[in-house]
Amino acid sequence: MERGEPADITGDATAEPPAGTTPRAHDAPAAMPDNAPTVTVFVCTTCRSSGEAASPVDGAALAEAAAAAPLPDGIAVQGVRCLANCKRSLSAAMVRRDGWTYVFGDLSADAAPDLIAGAALLASSSDGLMPWRGRPDSLKRGMVARIPPLSLPKEP
Repeated sequence: MERGEPADITGDATAEPPAGTTPRAHDAPAAMPDNAPTVTVFVCTTCRSSGEAASPVDGAALAEAAAAAPLPDGIAVQGVRCLANCKRSLSAAMVRRDGWTYVFGDLSADAAPDLIAGAALLASSSDGLMPWRGRPDSLKRGMVARIPPLSLPKEP
């Protein structure tokens, strides 16, 4: 074992499970429940605007505003303690159940309507991608990453 590597207490992690046994739970991705929202917006509640030192934290205010906004069917908002995008705070992520995930940064504390509009675009897209046309400017400028779904077919 190299320094810094976690100890493997379950045996060879790359080996196939013995015949007649069930794979470990972490060997396969968890399936989303059928009643899960189409899109969940995760808003970092610990993000601070530059120069912000006191409470309330702008990230928490953004999360509260997004959660309090009228939400279209299939959209949910949830605060999360940290998205590890601190150099581009305020941050949020949008996860589509059967599509792509988007991470955004450089959001303002009043970006809740943009997050909801973007989530609605993502939820209604036919290919699981958020269309560029109609996307709020803050989500065009602030896109950090687009992450493929686990179910993405392999390219030839």
